[in-house]
Amino acid sequence: MIERILFPTDFSAGSEQAFDSALALANDFDAELHLLHAVVLHADDPNDPAHHFPDAEEIRERLEQTAERRMATGLEARSTDGLTVHRHQRRGISVAPVILEQAGAIDADLIVMSTHGRRGLENMLLGSVTEEVLRLAECPVLTVRSGKDTTAYPAAVPLLVPVDFSEHSRGALTLARELAARFGGSVQVLHVFERPIHPEIYLGGMPLDSPDFHTVETSLREALETFVGETPGPAVPSTLHVIEGRAVPGILEFAGENGTGLIVIATHGLTGLAHVLLGSVSEKIVRRAECPVLTARAFGKSLLR
Repeated sequence: MIERILFPTDFSAGSEQAFDSALALANDFDAELHLLHAVVLHADDPNDPAHHFPDAEEIRERLEQTAERRMATGLEARSTDGLTVHRHQRRGISVAPVILEQAGAIDADLIVMSTHGRRGLENMLLGSVTEEVLRLAECPVLTVRSGKDTTAYPAAVPLLVPVDFSEHSRGALTLARELAARFGGSVQVLHVFERPIHPEIYLGGMPLDSPDFHTVETSLREALETFVGETPGPAVPSTLHVIEGRAVPGILEFAGENGTGLIVIATHGLTGLAHVLLGSVSEKIVRRAECPVLTARAFGKSLLR
């Protein structure tokens, strides 16, 4: 299922925590672990001497030597017996393209990375790097929130799958079942009913009625049971839940109150437009979830092989 794991690192505290998750998964799946450090330095501007970076090549070489030592030190501090571990450094003008290029070069099955980096500003790494990787990576991405004491991979913990009845969420549910079966865990299947929000006056000056949750709750539960029953995957302990609210707060609140260890979510939903669900739901879940999030791109590479 997972043969090659890519772990990008900037040597931040958050990165170190994600390192432990990547290493644990590599051990569990007997997968190759590929460490990557992106060496990014502003390019020289030959037309503006004031912006010319002196000895840029020497600085790059020193950065690469330092990164090599830090990767080696990180491995020495951890048990890697029996694992195949590769260390990579790539140069580029920005970090995310370097990560994506390396993922393609090794045909990565999974990218494991922290949601925050060394700059320490809330959501900074997510906004500039992780978000771009989530949007463009062909393989699933496991994001680990820095500073949280968490297992950071689905070993014997409940996995939460938000479902919007799309085929993309069906794929996420199948993936969660496969992982739960492997690790002896269980699956929480959640649908959040959002009442449509309309202007006060609509359609010829008349209010537009929308269904009340209590009116549709029974039918939603039946639809969820049917959806889960028709979704392929191994039989694992599962619970089905239907709640009312806004999607992102509802998912996060449920996860916090029900001991969720990992959220498995697709990057596209019912909208069918590229990145729409990622921007409106999945991206916000990654930003705010206390537990790790496994994001599976609907049209990309699957862990199920």
